[in-house]
Amino acid sequence: MGKYISVIGGIVAGILGVWGVLGWWGHFLNVLMGTVPAILIFGGLIALFLGISEIKDEMAAKKEEEKKEEKPEEAKS
Repeated sequence: MGKYISVIGGIVAGILGVWGVLGWWGHFLNVLMGTVPAILIFGGLIALFLGISEIKDEMAAKKEEEKKEEKPEEAKS
């Protein structure tokens, strides 16, 4: 029974959302103009930090791989 209530609730929320956007289009655009740049800034910062972290991890893995390659050569000597 709970599944059906959530489906009906989702439909009602979707209809009210569309009605609200159409009814308050100007206000919706103002909110959109205010939030999109903030979302882009935060998304860009997150992507930047994740990229830097990935580069650091790749460099650390490369160093470990080089150390593993050097150890067998030292053992042979």
